[in-house]
Amino acid sequence: MSIIPSFFTNSNNRRSNIFDPFSLDLWDPFDGFPFSSSATSAFASTNIDWKETDTAHVFKADVPGLKKEEIKVEVEDDRALQISGERNKESEEKGDTWHRVERSSGKFMRRFRLPENAKVEQVKAAMENGVLTVTVPKVEVKKPDVKAIQIDG
Repeated sequence: MSIIPSFFTNSNNRRSNIFDPFSLDLWDPFDGFPFSSSATSAFASTNIDWKETDTAHVFKADVPGLKKEEIKVEVEDDRALQISGERNKESEEKGDTWHRVERSSGKFMRRFRLPENAKVEQVKAAMENGVLTVTVPKVEVKKPDVKAIQIDG
């Protein structure tokens, strides 16, 4: 028995904090139904890393086999970064005999709430070797001017 209440875990038994301001997990109403395909859901939950550097927020998504035309990167409502795309199932030719189909297909969509220090008007995206990299520059934080005050007496 877990000491973590069930509403703090998702379907993968990973902890999810509902109070996390950067979490924007999408609810899947069909999660757990017996007709869901593990191959489709594997692609549908594309893995994305998010790191913050001194100058930017950097998102890296594994999207092997997709062309940049098959992926959309959007900023919604000034603060929600959305990465989506679709890999279509390979068409069957007459006379082909398939022995195994393991590569996943289907749509995916991931959303991230960007923090206040993100320059959403300067988002850049690039694809290289099946990895999508989205860079969101950060607002430069001005260091406060500190002036020493002499104490009389």
